[in-house]
Amino acid sequence: MSDDYILTTQGLGKDFKGFTAVGNVDLKVRRGSIHALIGPNGAGKTTCFNLLTKFLPQSRGTMTYKGKDISHMKPADVARLGLVRSFQISAVFGHLTVLENVRIALQRRRRGDCFDFWRSESLLSQLDDEARSLIEAVGLKEFETTLATELSYGRKRALEIATTLALDPEMLLLDEPMAGMAHEDVDRTAALIKRVSANRTILMVEHNLSVVANLSDTITVLARGNVLAEGNYETVSKDPRVIEAYIGAGHG
Repeated sequence: MSDDYILTTQGLGKDFKGFTAVGNVDLKVRRGSIHALIGPNGAGKTTCFNLLTKFLPQSRGTMTYKGKDISHMKPADVARLGLVRSFQISAVFGHLTVLENVRIALQRRRRGDCFDFWRSESLLSQLDDEARSLIEAVGLKEFETTLATELSYGRKRALEIATTLALDPEMLLLDEPMAGMAHEDVDRTAALIKRVSANRTILMVEHNLSVVANLSDTITVLARGNVLAEGNYETVSKDPRVIEAYIGAGHG
C-alpha cells in the first residue's frame, strides 16, 4: 500500500515563537495523481507547502518521498530525488529568449551544481531539440524567439513550468499557479497542468476552486493549521465543516 503514495507526512507541524502555524498534518499523495491543498486565508497552506518543499524546517513530524525520509534534507538534495517546486528555480531571465531560458535549465540538469556559461554556441545548440520539445509542451512554440520580459504574465508562468520540467521531476509542486492571471490565462494554464500530469504527480496550493474542482483527484482542506477534510471535490465541497470554515473566513 505504501508504494501507492509517493509523498507522505506524519504529524508534520511548524511553530513560530509560540504560534502554531501547522499543527499535526498527516498527508498522503497518491502516485500519478493531482492533489490540491486548499483552505481559507490563514489556514496554514503556505507554511505547509514550504515545509513540504524544505523551504522551512519543521518543528515536528516526518516526511517521506518515494520511501525515503526527507525530513531533514536540503531543498536541492530533495530536488535531485525528483521532487521539484515550480517557480523556485531562477532559470527565467527576462532578457533571454524563451528558447535560451529553457536551454539554460537543461544545462543545469545535465551539469549538476554548476553552469558553464562559456560553452560555445554550437555545443549549446545541441540542447535545442529537447528545449523546443518542452516549449511546445507548454504551448509556447510561437514564442520561441520572444524575450521572456515580453511575455504575458500567464505565458511567463508557462515558461517557468517549462524550465522546471527541464529538470525532469517525478513530482511537481505548484504554489498558486493561477495567482494574478486573467481568465484566458487560467484556462490555458489549467490545460497545461493537466497535460504535464500525464506521467508525473502534482501537488498544488490553489485558491481558484473551479480550477481545483476540474483538475484534482484528491483535495486536502486545511483550517487553522490542521487537516479539516479530505476527498474528491464533491465530497469536500459538501462537508459542513468545510463550508463553515470558508464562510467563517469571509469566503463564499
